[in-house]
Amino acid sequence: MTTETATLGGGCFWCLEPVFLNLRGVHGSVSGYAGGTVPNPTYEQVCGKRTGHAEVVQVSFDPSQISYADILRVFFTLHDPTTLNQQGADTGPQYRSIILTHSDAQAETARAVKAEIDAAHVWDRPIVTEIVPLTQFYRAEDEHQDYYARNPWSGYCRAVINPKVAKLRKLFSDRLKQQAAE
Repeated sequence: MTTETATLGGGCFWCLEPVFLNLRGVHGSVSGYAGGTVPNPTYEQVCGKRTGHAEVVQVSFDPSQISYADILRVFFTLHDPTTLNQQGADTGPQYRSIILTHSDAQAETARAVKAEIDAAHVWDRPIVTEIVPLTQFYRAEDEHQDYYARNPWSGYCRAVINPKVAKLRKLFSDRLKQQAAE
């Protein structure tokens, strides 16, 4: 089985992780930090807005079941890629919309899907998502991994993450894992 990796930032990593884990062909999602200059950053450092890192997820997937382009279509639809350094009430550069590519082919696909979403007028404003090569990924602390699965009744999960998961189920029902579609 071939596995590829997508590294994406679109606000709080707690919001992205459960969305991608519902997709058929996705094997895992790890929350972390990337796109900055400080080695081995902590959550507190990243939230302090001085590391340059964004909160991201690394999604491992089987390209025979879901394409990188389709991962990006979900990404561009389930967060607001038109707001600079902000997703909802979360503000700061750590919440920016960013695609960190693992190859030239991923960069080309990311630019093409971004243009496709812009041309389809999915959003009323232009997309500001950065597309840059990944230089280093730092895994976030254990308490940030599987946050949604471990805290489904928290206020943040109910108010912010549940609507994203519901939107995924509505717009991408044909791409969901069997148990998520039931």
